Amino acid sequence: MKRKIEAYLKWWKDLGHERMPLLLYGARQVGKTYTLSDFGANYYRNTVYLNFEKEPALISLFDDSIDPKKLIPKIERFFNATITPGNTLLVFDEIQVCNRALTSLKYFCEDAPEYDLIGAGSLLGVHISSSGFSFPVGKVLAKVMYPLNFEEFLLESDKAVFADTIKECYVNNKQIAPDLHNALLSLYGEYLLVGGMPLSVSSYFDNGAALSYRDVQKIILDTYTSDMVKYAGKSQSLKTINAYDSIVPQLAKDNKKFQYKFVSKGARASLFGESIDWLISAGVALKCAKTIRGDIPPRVTEDVSSFKLYMNDVGLCSLRAGLSGSNLGAFNPTFMGGIVENYVAGNLVSNGRELFYWSSDSKAEVDFVVMIDGETIPVEVKAGDHVRSYSLSSYMDKYHPRYAIRVSARNFGFVNNIKSVPLYAVHLI
Repeated sequence: MKRKIEAYLKWWKDLGHERMPLLLYGARQVGKTYTLSDFGANYYRNTVYLNFEKEPALISLFDDSIDPKKLIPKIERFFNATITPGNTLLVFDEIQVCNRALTSLKYFCEDAPEYDLIGAGSLLGVHISSSGFSFPVGKVLAKVMYPLNFEEFLLESDKAVFADTIKECYVNNKQIAPDLHNALLSLYGEYLLVGGMPLSVSSYFDNGAALSYRDVQKIILDTYTSDMVKYAGKSQSLKTINAYDSIVPQLAKDNKKFQYKFVSKGARASLFGESIDWLISAGVALKCAKTIRGDIPPRVTEDVSSFKLYMNDVGLCSLRAGLSGSNLGAFNPTFMGGIVENYVAGNLVSNGRELFYWSSDSKAEVDFVVMIDGETIPVEVKAGDHVRSYSLSSYMDKYHPRYAIRVSARNFGFVNNIKSVPLYAVHLI
């Protein structure tokens, strides 16, 4: 399975002795272990892989000293392997389980930068934010990994050959052939259901798979719930589950702003704020913050009291919403609009974009506002091909952006300062 993050890993490797250890984190089942194993097999003579969750005995290797000169021989003896700078990939997986292993990254950076060391963790963000652990700031590179975006899904399909065509049409605002446009919209509809979890994708494209992609998705959701029970804390676990369960109903509303009353009766931020922070830190939810200005970078005018939440994978969102191949086109535009927004959000973050939306006195709202080449660009999302938008017009009249982006089922184009981006090309924004 081809993952775009491999290019980043190769870039990191090529930094040589100037590089710092890399921290790769993200939600469970996004493909970290497979990607690192594949990266090690393709670019190194051998990989020495420590998983602190599966093998707790490994933690004791870090008890006495975390000096790399003492650690490396102990790890070599444990695995009966040779660790050679430049030729061996050293992976500390589920590194959040071993605080001293996480701390050791600082000393690998300072005293042994010649080693190719990657730390990875599914709940690393939760651990750092909740344990009071001192993060080795300035001593590691950090990279978040997400589910497959639509382009990666496309590369697994029988239409992979058209990836370059989509990019060319996006860059040049050139319409794609109508038949291909419709075929790609159909594939996009499949992605809405399957999502980007690697096991779900491989199951979908493998006719002989033992489990259906829906079976895989259910297992993933069960895993997430188990993590909430196990790691969110006794007093917070039920609140965290309830907050997570409310995401799809929140997206089905006309006003998709997260409202605590949809979690439980009488709920408020003081009761559920910590639970929402846990979901975001664990990578199972994506936060889209509100900005109240469109003429300066969105983070500067963020309204911390207003936000939207999306699930980290649109396939999991579709499962929770009860979508299937037979009913995908049967629901009202407001409901489907939330699902499609979730899809766009996932593709934006996988492309390195921060999530913001713009709202003005509840009279107008633009689904996303992103920074592109240092400029603030509004992104309006439509689930179908009806594209009239009072909100986008209001934004453009007020702030005069260089251009705006409208995502819809329509073909590529550029009219009235609006760049038309088909739903299957969102990964390029």
